[in-house]
Amino acid sequence: MTTEIYRDTWGIPHLRAGDTRELARAQGRVTARDRAWQLEVERHRAQGTSASFLGPEALSWDRFARRVRLEDTAQRCYARLEDTDLETAEWIRAYADGVTEGLTAADAPEFARVDLVPGRWEPWTPLAVWLSTHILFAGFPAKLWREEAVRHLGPDAVGLFATDGPGTSGSNGWLVGGERTTTGQAVIAGDPHRFIENPGVYQQIRLACPEFDVVGLAVPGVPGIAHFGHTGTVAWAITNAMADYQDLYRERLRRTGAGVEALGPDGHWHRATRHTELIRVAGAEPVEVEVIETDRGPVVAGGPEGLDDGTPLALSLRYPPRVTADLGFGALLPLLRARRVADVDRALDAWAEPVNVVQAADTEGAVLHRVAGRVPVRAEANRVRLVPAWEPGHEWTGWHPTPRAGLTDGIAVMANQRGLAAPLGVEFAPPHRADRIRALLDRRRTLSAADMPAVHTDTHLASAEPLLEAVAALDGLTPRAAALRDRLLGWNRRMDADSTDAARYAALRGAVVRRIAAHPALAALTGPPTYPEVLLPWLALAPRVGFALEHLLRAEKLYGIDRPAVVRAALEETAAEPTDPADPAATVEQVAPAERAATAERTAPAEPAATAEQTAPAGPAGPAERAATAEYVAPAEPAASAPVDPVWGDTHRLAPWQALPDPSYTGPALSGDHDCVLCTSGVPGLTDLAARGPAARYVWDLARREDSRWVVPFGADGVPGAPHHRDQLPLWLAGDLVPVVTDWDRLEKETDV
Repeated sequence: MTTEIYRDTWGIPHLRAGDTRELARAQGRVTARDRAWQLEVERHRAQGTSASFLGPEALSWDRFARRVRLEDTAQRCYARLEDTDLETAEWIRAYADGVTEGLTAADAPEFARVDLVPGRWEPWTPLAVWLSTHILFAGFPAKLWREEAVRHLGPDAVGLFATDGPGTSGSNGWLVGGERTTTGQAVIAGDPHRFIENPGVYQQIRLACPEFDVVGLAVPGVPGIAHFGHTGTVAWAITNAMADYQDLYRERLRRTGAGVEALGPDGHWHRATRHTELIRVAGAEPVEVEVIETDRGPVVAGGPEGLDDGTPLALSLRYPPRVTADLGFGALLPLLRARRVADVDRALDAWAEPVNVVQAADTEGAVLHRVAGRVPVRAEANRVRLVPAWEPGHEWTGWHPTPRAGLTDGIAVMANQRGLAAPLGVEFAPPHRADRIRALLDRRRTLSAADMPAVHTDTHLASAEPLLEAVAALDGLTPRAAALRDRLLGWNRRMDADSTDAARYAALRGAVVRRIAAHPALAALTGPPTYPEVLLPWLALAPRVGFALEHLLRAEKLYGIDRPAVVRAALEETAAEPTDPADPAATVEQVAPAERAATAERTAPAEPAATAEQTAPAGPAGPAERAATAEYVAPAEPAASAPVDPVWGDTHRLAPWQALPDPSYTGPALSGDHDCVLCTSGVPGLTDLAARGPAARYVWDLARREDSRWVVPFGADGVPGAPHHRDQLPLWLAGDLVPVVTDWDRLEKETDV
């Protein structure tokens, strides 16, 4: 049987082949045709060669990728598959070969602009892409932040900036069992919150062969459908479990005539592996990077001579795939072949990285709500801060069992809150999104797939309460401030794009954040040691304050900061600002997607402003911030590019670029906020451009797969100017969804290959 490629009216590819390997090859070819530039950017990210065509701005990522051994780890994982699961290894190889074939015929204008020729995809490249996308997913740099907080403020500050109140964005997911639906069959719905990239981080696709027929959201560069899929008889979806599974060790290193040695917990010096690599940089001289690995793991910061500023520190990173040579890719084919929940459950027993909460349901009424992934058993100190490599007691001693739970009154909700995965993590998102989703679902005893978009797009902001309580307690205000206070107290707490009250709340919140961050009590946290640039966004004070504001306003101790005085001054400041309700830039969040433009000036905001899904929460920012409503976000300094979500969320990855603003573009209005179900995130106190938002929305209907729905922020085609490059954007903005097509007769055949 030849491979047949079809498209639906939205340009979504539907592939049908005679066997799994030929189908993987076709998936690679089609993805390369639709996403050539995106794929090559990801391949170079994974190799640590982005600077070779993007220039010096990508150098910090390339250094990190080399030092953390991304490509070498991927090669190890692939070699293990060849030894233990040859079918999966050959399936991945077929995909990589398909990508290489597709790239030879791809028409991507970006290549010419940087004089880049697409390269060959090796069999391990898909694993390297996956690893580079998720290496920062567990947010290990947050341990550096806690270390700084304790160093400057004392041990009580270790949890001062915890985002459990509030946290930042992550993903929403909910499962409604058949006993609560109109059809008697389950519905699974949700939306992963990542950086809004164009082309997007998720690819709508259908993969069919004699063994399976699956629709779902694939990650470009990786075969199969890992996170969100529907086979017709079983469907599954994930959210980030917020688990902590990466450790940072302080290392004592010394140079010898033979190389580098590290002091171990046995009191002896042990030989570390060491070599140098050359990073080529477009428009600049090559840069040499020293790669050192101890018995704990690769050294990602510092070295025998310490950090660049002379701080005597070297840090090694221990992460599961480096230890086990396993990413969990052995689960991918069994997921595609799944017919029942038991099949999904069994497949995910092999999953490793990242650690997710999974929800699944099948047409026989079975449901699943579990954690999948690998979390090491080790000392509690490892989970919270840096630990000394030379002291015993910080070893890994096994793997945590993955928690499971049932449904409560026919419903399971996971939105990164403390709950099912609590034994595996340190900090979680606050409960607001999860509580709101359950409250919305409980408004009806019986629900249908058609009810789900209203949940996706809910804009109620429960985390506004602590600040509004502080405002309510103020008296003796100027007339304008008193009027603003009364108006905010009467506000419906909805972060709607056309709400002036929401805009004024956002302005007040930003002013409070700036004043707390500027207080002398926290001054020591504004100048961390010279860690590698790629880690600095997690160490920016203002974003930390912004996303922990709910907690900071209620914390028992805030180191002498007079919170009522701060709120009073911020309210007076906000009330004095002119406001023009007719100016949408003052009242909305605007979509600001980071295009993967062919420019050397792309570098990265971390997890929170870095995987390039950029959106813009509006608030009544000052003129300079409102001007930054372009299609791209270009933070002027590390703080501005700092984590919209330094620790939480579904993608702690760093993009090796900084997108350039396009002054001619003004983004469409966008409702929501980081604690709304419609989760869109700027950086309170810094910018009203939202870096994050729903990177996709989906509704999986187990009664009839063709009644399922989905949407992505832009379109199925990554080629600028193509008919399907942005055709889903109006639907995404409105909260509407695209039908999932399953009838081959309703598709347009593109080609046989």
